[in-house]
Amino acid sequence: MSDEPDLDSLRRELRSWLAVNAPQGWREKTQTHAEFAADQRAWFLKLVEGGYATPHWPAEWPGGGRTLAEQKVIYEELARADTPRLLLSFVSTYHAAATFLECGSEAQKAKYLPKILEGETWCQGFSEPNAGSDLASLKCRAERKGDVYVVSGQKIWSTMAQYADKCLLLVRTSSDGPKQAGITYLLMDMKAPGVSVRPINQIQGDQEFAEIFLDEVEVPVEERVGAEGAGWAVAQATLASERGLTLMELSYRMRGALHYIADLIRTTGRNDDAGVLRDFGDLVAKVDATCAIADQFLDNRINGIERVGDASFVKNSYSRTLREWSALGVRLGGMAEQLRKPIVFGDLNTGNFMADFMNSYAWTIAGGSEEVQRNIIAERVLEMPREPKGWTA
Repeated sequence: MSDEPDLDSLRRELRSWLAVNAPQGWREKTQTHAEFAADQRAWFLKLVEGGYATPHWPAEWPGGGRTLAEQKVIYEELARADTPRLLLSFVSTYHAAATFLECGSEAQKAKYLPKILEGETWCQGFSEPNAGSDLASLKCRAERKGDVYVVSGQKIWSTMAQYADKCLLLVRTSSDGPKQAGITYLLMDMKAPGVSVRPINQIQGDQEFAEIFLDEVEVPVEERVGAEGAGWAVAQATLASERGLTLMELSYRMRGALHYIADLIRTTGRNDDAGVLRDFGDLVAKVDATCAIADQFLDNRINGIERVGDASFVKNSYSRTLREWSALGVRLGGMAEQLRKPIVFGDLNTGNFMADFMNSYAWTIAGGSEEVQRNIIAERVLEMPREPKGWTA
């Protein structure tokens, strides 16, 4: 008997489940940000109940242990069924979960992973106003006083922080030695005294990101991940998830959402436009290539192979393809598409190509800018020197 999963059965099973459970009318629904967050929580809990929320988690967790092929089916079908992406929960199910599973203590896994499945949400406190691409330059300070760290500083570009329960927080506990050596990784309660959050208004009118201000916030020492000063190494597990696992899902959702472009070609009467068909074919090829790169990344992780640069390839391929995906939609939709009112949040699969296009530029920076990823690939994969031999400034 073959141990290979029956993908056709999974696809039929999921389509039947989605026919009953997929949210209806969410595109047309005018929502406040709070209503959007409430609907996101409800949809996430519904997916947990169905066993489709965390297919990338280990088998001992509900819905986990899915093969790469099964995960692809799930993400494609969620996109085909026109379900909203879980923007509110993706830091929790990917970044936080990966951090706990790879670097957390047994107590932290037992405490936090079940709560994520119950709807507890996380945000990420990494970037600072002067420490974005150069994350190791962060200045948010934590001083240990007995059984707590006292934290003061500022974080920025934290996704959905205004709705988060907890925060993955990088702080500086020492200024001695290399700047990476003095960073510590903490788990902070967003409701703790001294924490304040200010949403950032974006170009398309939503508030996906926020600033976090910390004024002598106390974080128990037991909420530290790894040793003091070892936060940089722990952060790599979080960032690898952001650049790889998260974008693997989004890549397959992008493939499942290609029919939006195809529908627009038909409804605008461009079926016989050779230029449009050429560009659509080029886009399909690039989406498939992005999915193949994501496949390789996840397949390596499943087989215990950690290759430097794999996540950077996924990150850059996705961000470039997303921009072209949304730009083609804007071009086909014409002036009407450009003037359409944006929905509350978006970056793909919103049905609003202008909002998607504007937000696509955020992905060239989020999770590490394209320039930084190219440097990682050049130096650590291609082994190119930082400065060519004989180079003089």
